[in-house]
Amino acid sequence: MTAESVKHQGQWPVPPPDGYTVDDLFTLPDLPPHTELIDGSLVFVSPQRRFHYLVVNLLFNGLCSSLGPEFSVEREMTVLLDNRNGPEPDVSVVRADAVTGLDQTSFQAEDVLLAVEVVSPDSESRDRTTKPQKYAAAGIPNFWRVEQNGTTGGPVIHVYELDPLTKSYVHMGMHRDRIKVDKPAPIDIDVTAIDSL
Repeated sequence: MTAESVKHQGQWPVPPPDGYTVDDLFTLPDLPPHTELIDGSLVFVSPQRRFHYLVVNLLFNGLCSSLGPEFSVEREMTVLLDNRNGPEPDVSVVRADAVTGLDQTSFQAEDVLLAVEVVSPDSESRDRTTKPQKYAAAGIPNFWRVEQNGTTGGPVIHVYELDPLTKSYVHMGMHRDRIKVDKPAPIDIDVTAIDSL
């Protein structure tokens, strides 16, 4: 099947010459759930593995329990970094005053205090390189990358903080059993609790 025949059948959206914008991300009809915009290209998410689902639940619940009312913990919400980038972190912590209501579909980068990505086989390069670089360039002060430990199968959480001079992340530590950090606020989560989920 040629690209021309696909175009005429309407199965795939044909991108504009300069790529898509964040406005397109919210107005194109029938996009699959959790479609992201990276460098003007639409990125479709593969089905989740159980590890991914459980880690997202564990961190979401742990962050909700750790953080006060001045924060809001969000799952899979688009973060508008610029006109051509609207990634969707697995979990994010935003300022509570950035929440506008139940119909909200995105947050501005300046309202995000922590972005969390749980690495999946189809997203390794994006979660390890592309997204952290873009989050840092947009000024998001904290980033966590979660990998599956090849030996135990449990989560390993890599914690990064933004260096404001270089606009890049600095690796602050790796957590396997418990993540206890003080940014963006005091957080203490028992990572081994994943075994009881």
